[in-house]
Amino acid sequence: MTIITSKSNSLLKKTKKLLRKKYRKHSYLIEGWHLFEEAQRSHAAILRIFVTEDLASKVKQLPNVFIVKEELLKDLSESKTPQGIIAEIAFPKWEMELALKGRFLVLEDVQDPGNVGTMIRTADAAGFDAVFISEKTADIYNQKTLRSMQGSHFHLPIYRVSVLNTIKDLQDSGVQIIATTLAKNSVNYKTITAPESFALVMGNEGQGISLEMAQAADVLAHIGMPGKAESLNVAVAAGIFLFSFI
Repeated sequence: MTIITSKSNSLLKKTKKLLRKKYRKHSYLIEGWHLFEEAQRSHAAILRIFVTEDLASKVKQLPNVFIVKEELLKDLSESKTPQGIIAEIAFPKWEMELALKGRFLVLEDVQDPGNVGTMIRTADAAGFDAVFISEKTADIYNQKTLRSMQGSHFHLPIYRVSVLNTIKDLQDSGVQIIATTLAKNSVNYKTITAPESFALVMGNEGQGISLEMAQAADVLAHIGMPGKAESLNVAVAAGIFLFSFI
């Protein structure tokens, strides 16, 4: 184990840059023991570990451990109270199978990191096979997204794609596309019997799914609301859909 005592340490400076999206080319940071243990259980590639001295004994058998003072650890964190450990993790290398079969969640331009993380976590809990996110969907390696996912990104593949092209590929593989919308021609989700292979599309918080997505989908679905609210939070709606279709 190596001890770092200076805020001007070059490795510390380099690592801190990973808090910003433009520097996350090959790796990202996770914070806290829960995410760290999930990374270990999932055999994620842990590149470096930064830990406070009082907790160093927990990781003493692991390679590339750096002991830092608490105030230095805060420099690598967006949290006001770091939990004593921050680790640098290599991006996963998920291979997309050519014959796409299964149950998938598709996020089209969902902006809020908390919503994105919550929906991925819910898809994981519901036993879905993968998540596809559009190019304009929030970064899944944002610290807020990571906290919301609670390690679910270690459990199922997440692909950033051109969603309309991916929708066509899924349909070509026999996957039914169920897109959520409040449009007049949508049907109540309770009337839908989801097939063995399907993809559930959730749209942007304010605009919903795109017109192109609505035209491409096999089924348009909504949640009937007997109350006076105009709509549901997209993550709440996703939870209802995800668990109703399994």
